[in-house]
Amino acid sequence: MYKMQALSLCSSKGGSFMVPQLDFELRSSSLASTRPGRRKECDFLGNVCKVRSCGFLLGSRYSRSSSRGLYYSIPRFHLRSGFPSRYSKMKLVLLFKPLKGSSGSLFELACSVDELLSIEESSSFNEFSGNMNNHTLKIVNDDKLCDHEEENESLDTNSGGVTGEEESARIDVRALACSLKFAKTVDDIEEVLNDKDELPPQVYSAIIRGFGRDKCMDAAMALVEWLKRKKETGGVIGPNLFIYNSLLGAVKHSQQFGEMEKILNDMAEEGIVPNVVTYNSLMAIFVEQGKVDKALNVLEEIKGKGFTPTPVSYSTALLAYRRMEDGNGALKFFVEFREKYTKGEIGKDDIWEEEFVKFQNFTVRICHQVMRRWLVKEGNLSTNVLKLLKDMDTTALKLSREDHERLVWACTREEHYVVAKELYSRIRERHSEISLSVCNHLIWLMGKAKKWWAALEIYEDLLDKGPKPNNLSYELIVSHFKILLTAARKRGIWRWGVRLLNKMEEKGLKPGSKEWNAVLVACSKASETTAAIQIFRRMVEQGERPTIISYGALLSALEKGKLYDEALRVWDHMIKVGVEPNVYAYTIMASVFTGKGNFKMVDAVFKEMAASGIEPTVVTYNAIISGCAQNGMSSAAYEWFHRMKVKNISPNEITYEMLIKALAKDGKPRLAYELYLRARNEALDLSSKAYDAVVRSSQVFGATIDFGVLGPRPADKRKKVQIRKTLTEFCNLADVPRRSKPFDRKEIYVPQTKENQ
Repeated sequence: MYKMQALSLCSSKGGSFMVPQLDFELRSSSLASTRPGRRKECDFLGNVCKVRSCGFLLGSRYSRSSSRGLYYSIPRFHLRSGFPSRYSKMKLVLLFKPLKGSSGSLFELACSVDELLSIEESSSFNEFSGNMNNHTLKIVNDDKLCDHEEENESLDTNSGGVTGEEESARIDVRALACSLKFAKTVDDIEEVLNDKDELPPQVYSAIIRGFGRDKCMDAAMALVEWLKRKKETGGVIGPNLFIYNSLLGAVKHSQQFGEMEKILNDMAEEGIVPNVVTYNSLMAIFVEQGKVDKALNVLEEIKGKGFTPTPVSYSTALLAYRRMEDGNGALKFFVEFREKYTKGEIGKDDIWEEEFVKFQNFTVRICHQVMRRWLVKEGNLSTNVLKLLKDMDTTALKLSREDHERLVWACTREEHYVVAKELYSRIRERHSEISLSVCNHLIWLMGKAKKWWAALEIYEDLLDKGPKPNNLSYELIVSHFKILLTAARKRGIWRWGVRLLNKMEEKGLKPGSKEWNAVLVACSKASETTAAIQIFRRMVEQGERPTIISYGALLSALEKGKLYDEALRVWDHMIKVGVEPNVYAYTIMASVFTGKGNFKMVDAVFKEMAASGIEPTVVTYNAIISGCAQNGMSSAAYEWFHRMKVKNISPNEITYEMLIKALAKDGKPRLAYELYLRARNEALDLSSKAYDAVVRSSQVFGATIDFGVLGPRPADKRKKVQIRKTLTEFCNLADVPRRSKPFDRKEIYVPQTKENQ
C-alpha cells in the first residue's frame, strides 16, 4: 500500500499508450509554414508530445500569427495550479518551423494517454510541451498584454519578432534540455541551473516529458529532486501535481516502471492529491506492463474516488482488452459504455459527441486487430473470428471494406476457408467494390483447402460482377482444374475428366495440352477407346496441337480396343507430322504388333529404338509378354522373358504374373510353379491371382506340386477408388454456359469411331 491516502494501487510499469494505428485521432491545428534554411535543431525531445501544444492552444487565447510564429496570452492562474503571482501574466511566443517534407500541419496529433492528459489539464494548467525540433519557447513578462487587441498592438506583423525586452527574457527550452540530458544527480542539475532565474512550471514539465521519451529517466528524477530541494531552501516553485503527472508519463515512455512506486510515495509525502489524469497515467502504465486486470480496476477506482472518467480512461480500458486479445470483452465494454452514454449518464458535455464517434471507431479497430491476431496464431481460431463478426453485427458495429480485405489476407491456412468465404460474402453484399488481388487470394485459398467449387464461384463472380479477372485469376483457376484433371488421370476417372473439360470451356477457359492429355490418359487407363478418340478429336478442333503424350494415350486406347489398323495409321501420321516417338510410344507399337502376331515388326520396333538411341525398359517387355499372354502365345511370352534376361533387364511382379498366368492357362503348370518360386526367391510380392493360377492349373492338368513350398496364399489387393464429394459437387454446379472462342482446326488424322462410320 502506498503512503498517499487517495491512491491504493500496487506499483507497476507503463505510462501513456500510443494508438495512432487504431485511428483514434484528436483535433489538429494547421499553422503556416516558415521560411526554410534554419539550422538543424537538436533531436533531443524530438518526440515531445505535440498534443500538449494543442492543449496549450485550447487553454490560451490566440493573439496573433505571422510567417514566423504564434503569440499566446496566458490567463491568470491560481497559486494551487503551480503558477506564482509573478507569472500570473506573461506572454508565450512560440516560434516554429515545420518538419522537412511535411504538408504544413504543425500539430499532427498522436493518440497517446499522456498527450490526452495534457488536454485534460489545460483547463486548469496551460502546459506547454512542444516538439523541440520544431519550436522555440520565449517567455516574456508583459502585464500590459491582457487581451487580443493589446497583443495586436504590441507585435510586429512584418517580422514576427519581439522587442528588446522580450529578447532579454528569452528561454531556449531546447538548449536547456540538451544541457540537462545527461544529468544523473541533483548536483548535476544544480550546476546547470544555479545561475538561472526561476522558470515557469510548464518548462520543467515539458523537459521531464522529453526526458521520458528520450529514455533519460535519471535526468527526469534528478530534476524533480532538484525542484524539491529548491522549494525546501525557500524557492517559490516546487514539484506540483502536473509535474508529477509528467513524471509518470516519463516512466511509461522510458519503461523504467520501478520508479512509479517512488513517485507515488513522494506525492503522498508532499500531500499532493492525485487527479483523474494521474489515474489515467497509472492505467496506461499497467496496460504497458501487461497487467490489464489492474488497469481495469483503476477505472473502477476512478469512479469510486468520485472522479468522472475521461475519454482517455475509457480508451485505455479498451486498449487493455486489446492487449488481452479479448475482442468480445472490448465489444461488451463498448456496449455498456454506449448504453450509459445514450441514457445521459456519461458524456454530458458537447465534446463527448465527437469523442463517442472516436470511441466507437476505436472499438471497431480493436476488434479488427484482435481478429487478425487470431488468424495468424497457431491453431484454428476460425470459430472465434466468426462469432466476433456476428457479435459486431448485433451491436451495429461495421467493418469497412478495407478491414474485411485485410482479414482476408490474414487467411492463409486451409482451415481459414470458412472465414474467408464469409468475409467475401460480406464484401459482396455490403460494398460495391472489391479488390481483384483479394479475389485472387481467395481463389488460391479455396484451392488450397480443396474447395474448388467455391473457387469457381468466385471466378464466376469476377466474370459477372467484376472486377475483370486478370492473368493471375486465369492461371489460378486453371491450376485448380489441372489438379482435378490430374486426380482423374491417376484414378482413371475419365467421365469426371470429360466433365471438367466441359466446365472449363463453359467458363471461357481454354484447356491446354496438359488438360487434354490428362483426360486422354484417363480414357486410356479405363480402356475407353471411343471416349479417347472423341477427346482427341475435340482437342484438334479446338486448335490444340497434340503432343507425344496425346498420341501415346490415343495409341494405348486403340491398342486396348484391339483397333490395330487404326493405331498403325495414327502412328504413321504422327511420324509424318514430325512428332518424335518416345519409349512409351514404341512400347505401345510393340504391343500392337504383338497383338497382330507380327513379331518381325516387333523386332523392327526394337531396331528402330536402338537407332534412335532409346533403350527398351521392363515396361516394353511386359507389354509384349502381356500381349502374348492375352492371345494365348505362352511360348512366345516365355521366349521374350529369356530375351529380357539376356539384356540384363530384371523382371518385376507384372512380368512374372503375366507369364505365370499365360503358362498356367496354356497347360504348363509345372513351369508356372517354378516361375512362381523364382519370383519368391527374388523377394517379389506376387498377387493372389498368380497363386490361384498355379494351383488351378496343377489341379486341372494333374501336376504334382508341393503346396507347402508354394507357401500361403497372398492377400487380395483391392484398389478402392473413393469419389470425393467435393469433386462431385464441383462437377454438378449449375452453370451458365459460355461459348469459347473458335480455334482453327489442324490437319491431323483422327481415328473414326463406330458411330462416325
